[in-house]
Amino acid sequence: MAALESKSNKIRVDQSTKIFNIVSVLMVLFFVIICVLPFILILSGSFSSESAIAVNGYSFLPQHFTLDAYSVVFTTLGGTIGNAYLVTIYVTLTGTALGLIVTSMSGYVLSRPDFKHRNKAAFFIYFTTLFSGGLIPSYLVNVNVLHLDHSLMAIILPGLMSPFFIFLYRNYVKGIPDSLMESARIDGAGDFRIYWQIVIPLCKPVSATIGLFLALSYWNNWFGYSLYLVADKDKWGLQYLLYRMLSRVTDAVRDSQIIVDQLPTETMKLATAMLVTGPVILFYPFAQRFFVSGLTIGGVKG
Repeated sequence: MAALESKSNKIRVDQSTKIFNIVSVLMVLFFVIICVLPFILILSGSFSSESAIAVNGYSFLPQHFTLDAYSVVFTTLGGTIGNAYLVTIYVTLTGTALGLIVTSMSGYVLSRPDFKHRNKAAFFIYFTTLFSGGLIPSYLVNVNVLHLDHSLMAIILPGLMSPFFIFLYRNYVKGIPDSLMESARIDGAGDFRIYWQIVIPLCKPVSATIGLFLALSYWNNWFGYSLYLVADKDKWGLQYLLYRMLSRVTDAVRDSQIIVDQLPTETMKLATAMLVTGPVILFYPFAQRFFVSGLTIGGVKG
C-alpha cells in the first residue's frame, strides 16, 4: 500500500511537458550566452595589446597579454579616479535609498482605499509620462529656482521618482491582503507603522527591482555632471571622468599631438568599459536574492 501511495503522489510529466522544459532551458542558455559573450570580448580585449587587435581583430582570449591599457588609464587619471569612484558610490547609494523611500511612500499612499484623492494624484503622476517640460525648463528649475548648480543634489534629486516605479510599487502593495493592515490597525498601529513594519518587509521583491534600476541609472549617469558640475572636477562621477578622458585622448590623436602607436586607444576604451561596468555586476546578486514569490502566502489564515 505504501508503495502504491508513493507512486500515486508522484507528479506525472507527459512527453509534451518534457519537450517544453528542454526547449525552455535551451532558449535560456542561448540568451545567456548572447549576453555573456560581449562582456567576455570586452574583458579579453582590455588585456590585449593594441597592435594585436589592430592586426587580428578582437577575440575571446587575450592576444599578447598586457596591462598597458589599465596602466594608461590610471596614469592619466592619477588619484582622480579614486575620488570619482567615491563620488559615484555616494550618489548611487544616496539616490537609491532616497528614491526607494519616496517611491514606496507614494505607492503605499496611492494604494490606500481610504485616501480620498488617490485617483486625482495618480492622474497627475501619470500625466508626466505623456508630457515633459524638456531639458531647458528642467535646467532652469534646478539652477535658478532650486539653486542646485555645483551641488551633487543636482544629480540625485531629478532621478528620485519615476511614475513607472510608483505605479509598479502601488500595484504590488494592492496584492497585500487588507486583513493584515486591518488587524494591525485594530491593534493600534498607525499608518506609518503599518507602512514601515508590514508593507516594507512584504515588498522586498519590488523594492529590490526598483532599487536595482535606480542604482543602475545613478551609476551610469554622466549627462547630469556635464550640465551642473563641469567646473567642479572634485565632484565628477566615474562615468563623466572617463568620458572626458576618452574625449581628450581622441582630440589629441586627431590633432597629432601624440604618437598613435604608443597609445592603446582601442584597448583603453575597453579597459574603461570594464572599470565602469565591473562594480555594477555586484548589484545583481544582491537584488536577485530578493526575487522570490509568495511572501504573503500564509500571512493571513483562510
